[in-house]
Amino acid sequence: MSKRLFSCDTTRIHEQPLQHAIREQLPDAVTEKAVTLFKAMGDPTRLRLLWALDRETLCVCDLSALLGMSVSAVSHQLALLRGAGLVTGRRQGKEIFYSLADDHVHGMLCAGMEHAQEA
Repeated sequence: MSKRLFSCDTTRIHEQPLQHAIREQLPDAVTEKAVTLFKAMGDPTRLRLLWALDRETLCVCDLSALLGMSVSAVSHQLALLRGAGLVTGRRQGKEIFYSLADDHVHGMLCAGMEHAQEA
């Protein structure tokens, strides 16, 4: 790819689009929260966990069997996902069943997978 695709040949500023982009910038707090979400989703194991939890509410033992990982390793990954606000846990007796935190997480997963599968 040519370098020219990523740089301008002039120093002309397009004032209206620039001002619109400035007005539409995200606040720093929102940007940081989004970065945390995307970092958490950016790990193959955590993405597989999210995908599984998008299909079914599962406990740590179920997820361990599904991914062929130790319960401890799955618990660690779930803690990161929970900290990022992507999954929630519901206690049922001695077990905790995990699911996606909300429909926004489902939407991000579906959009990401759809984009990844495009030709």
